[in-house]
Amino acid sequence: MNARPAAAEPWAASEAAGDLANGFARHIVEWAKHASAPADSLAVLAAAARYASLATQDGHVCARLEDLATDFPDCPADELSRRLLSSGMVATAVEPRVLPLVLDLDGRLYLYRYFAYERRLAASLNRRAKYVPPTPSAALFRQLERLFASPAQRPGGRPDWQKLATALAWRSKLTIISGGPGTGKTTTVVALLACLLSENPQLRIALAAPTGKAAARMLEALRRRAGDLPTELQALLPRESHTLHRLLGVTQDAGRFRHHAENPLPVDALVVDEASMLDLALACHLVDAMPPDARLILLGDKDQLAAVEAGAVFAEISADPTLSSACAAELAALTATPLPQIRPAAPVTETPLRDCVVWLSESHRFATTSGIGRLAAEVNAGRAAEVCACLASAEDPSIDWLPDSIAEQTTRIREAILDGYRPYVEALARDHDDPAAKCREIFAAFDRFRVLCALRDTARGVDAVNKMVEQSLQALAGIPLAPVRSVWYAGRPVMVLKNDYVLRLFNGDIGICLPDATGELLVWFPEQGSFRPIAPIRLPEHDTAFAITVHKSQGSEFESVLLLLPEKPHRVLTRELLYTGLTRASKKVGVVGSGEVLTAACANPTQRHSGLIARLRESAGS
Repeated sequence: MNARPAAAEPWAASEAAGDLANGFARHIVEWAKHASAPADSLAVLAAAARYASLATQDGHVCARLEDLATDFPDCPADELSRRLLSSGMVATAVEPRVLPLVLDLDGRLYLYRYFAYERRLAASLNRRAKYVPPTPSAALFRQLERLFASPAQRPGGRPDWQKLATALAWRSKLTIISGGPGTGKTTTVVALLACLLSENPQLRIALAAPTGKAAARMLEALRRRAGDLPTELQALLPRESHTLHRLLGVTQDAGRFRHHAENPLPVDALVVDEASMLDLALACHLVDAMPPDARLILLGDKDQLAAVEAGAVFAEISADPTLSSACAAELAALTATPLPQIRPAAPVTETPLRDCVVWLSESHRFATTSGIGRLAAEVNAGRAAEVCACLASAEDPSIDWLPDSIAEQTTRIREAILDGYRPYVEALARDHDDPAAKCREIFAAFDRFRVLCALRDTARGVDAVNKMVEQSLQALAGIPLAPVRSVWYAGRPVMVLKNDYVLRLFNGDIGICLPDATGELLVWFPEQGSFRPIAPIRLPEHDTAFAITVHKSQGSEFESVLLLLPEKPHRVLTRELLYTGLTRASKKVGVVGSGEVLTAACANPTQRHSGLIARLRESAGS
């Protein structure tokens, strides 16, 4: 699948990335010289190594031969391929020997490690997709009937895709459920777990997500949705959730985990939320570590931002929601849904993972006619004019637009931010006898509102907004700022930027600096319904978190969001980033940005180069 912003060429790299790529290219060329490679292959090899290295640093799994051709305009593609293969440093996808680079038949140019990841992941997914389901039990039919309304009770006689997704996950060892915020992914999981536990109360179930915040939200949402289950089933549900790194078991060897194919996870079913954040390497390690007979359920939103690291795995594996006639007939029988009503959406592209994918599109958080729902739909469709019209209409109180044409925009932005954080500052100022209750109140107030930025280092970036909010706290509520030579003060929220497995802190975790009973400032983190204090000096790399990037907001939900867009179009500002920022809000979203910037974002879908679907087809064919 091709996926990346058109302007984000692999050679438009940072100085550090360029140095790394150039060093890799020099090393490969020296290796080729020692192996007596033909002289005419060396320049092409150097460029190929550099492009392949830069591509992975830019989020792609591979580079393209056509990128290479820009450096050799007089050399046709077949001649470039011949020179690369003659260098002795480039393998083919048909015979992927362990060489530094791999070139496939479609002109994708890989670092060997990423090609190996794609091939392993594709083979593992295909094996799971071929599972033959058992005969359904009477308990399954009873649970599905109890958990979901009959088709006749559905408005307009529409099929219940949550019920269909539950049945599909029951009959599969691999299920990929994609849906936007509020489309019922968690409800579907609760129903599935109820069905599975009804059949086998001893089932070992694990919950995981890429970040600690997403894992905690998943467990909280599951507990809320499980309230209608019988008490005996509620007692069998998982009581904790994990980050994927913690679940797999990080070792001292970089990129290696305690659980893998030879030492699989001790689970019968694993549910992974926010799977759109999975990069290729982590997805490969995860699937490798799954026991052959265990169920893997991946939840995500194919329209959200892809992983920060290389790959757009979830978007690719969820590309084909089609159902075979046999599978559709089984689902109709399991769910009492008329077969003609089971009509999945058309695929983005066909893949061998049909009968494993469901797209949920009916939002229960906000209607498609609401401001946020309409905005999200228009952004997804790339309809920039409709996006601007929706924002400009001012008909829906759930959306607000501050276009750049408004005078004194900086003052308006500052007022909007401080209004958003006013309940948080008031919670900080209130006295409370119970420290745990005070922490809960403060965290709840803080999580009601967030400023999301597209960039870090601009006037509307994370750094500038955080400084502005900090400087305004004292004026807003008389809260003292940090003493001289210290960055710590009561009420400072921080986001962890690097995993620390000793402290059990993970990238994306949010803590708030508050005094303990003795007045000492500590950073408090939520943990399994309580709060854990850590001395500021012990924290891993972190940053102030009044404003965070849209990337860092994935897996989070806030009542209200202020989305700050750059003053001019930027290659980082994509359709997916805009969609992700808007849909972090459950009740109200404010957008700061010009019509020009919004139009550019809608016209700039994320594109990343990858061959995972090609590897899936090759694996299925073999």
